[in-house]
Amino acid sequence: MIDSHCHLDHAPLFDDIDNIIKRSKEIGIEKLLTICTTLESFKKIKILVNKDEIIYGTYGIHPHEAKNDKVNSDKIIAEIKTNNKIIGIGETGLDFYYNHSDKDDQITSFEEHIKAAIDLNIPLIIHSRNAEKETLEVFNKYKNHNLKILMHCFTGSKEFAENLLSFGAYFSASGIITFKNSLELQNTFKFIPLNRILIETDSPYLAPVPNRGKQNEPSYVKYTAQKLADIKNISNIDLIKNTTSNFNSLFN
Repeated sequence: MIDSHCHLDHAPLFDDIDNIIKRSKEIGIEKLLTICTTLESFKKIKILVNKDEIIYGTYGIHPHEAKNDKVNSDKIIAEIKTNNKIIGIGETGLDFYYNHSDKDDQITSFEEHIKAAIDLNIPLIIHSRNAEKETLEVFNKYKNHNLKILMHCFTGSKEFAENLLSFGAYFSASGIITFKNSLELQNTFKFIPLNRILIETDSPYLAPVPNRGKQNEPSYVKYTAQKLADIKNISNIDLIKNTTSNFNSLFN
């Protein structure tokens, strides 16, 4: 299994990282992708990727932080080139639900991340909330650049998923698909082709059933995998095999 999106730099996980890694390996996780959200978080990620062979990282600024942590494509490219275990760009995107950063700042930051991804030819990890139309508008500006898109913790509409598939996007399922009130999302993942699906925890957030409400960690990705296998009406082994292959294809 591969946890395609976790936040190992956050205090609950970072402070217990040896046990987190141990439990991850015990359930068969072969890669953990720890995601950057701020300039400060990248300092810890550079430590984490050297902590164990299964840990990889990204570089990027979360849309919430776009007003404070301003980066351009040159800075993103320079930081990523310093470490071959930094394999993706993000978490970037748009969040017009909380609006912690101005809309214009978010869009500017998003586009700088895209420019860097085009230059380096590596995947973008995308956060999109209450911004389906605007996210597609940005992607459409770069439609001729064969973007490698990973929609993290996807909770969007089926129509949004259909449009994103035209850009060749991948979709990561989080513990939200195990929640009782997520029937619409489950149906959307039933529709999304198996060869476009990954799994994630987004830990320490969004722990899946049966641990909902607790601190999440990468080893809990097994519950999301099982639920997704049920949704796709395939065996757990097939689901894990496919989502692992999808991750490896996307990230080379």
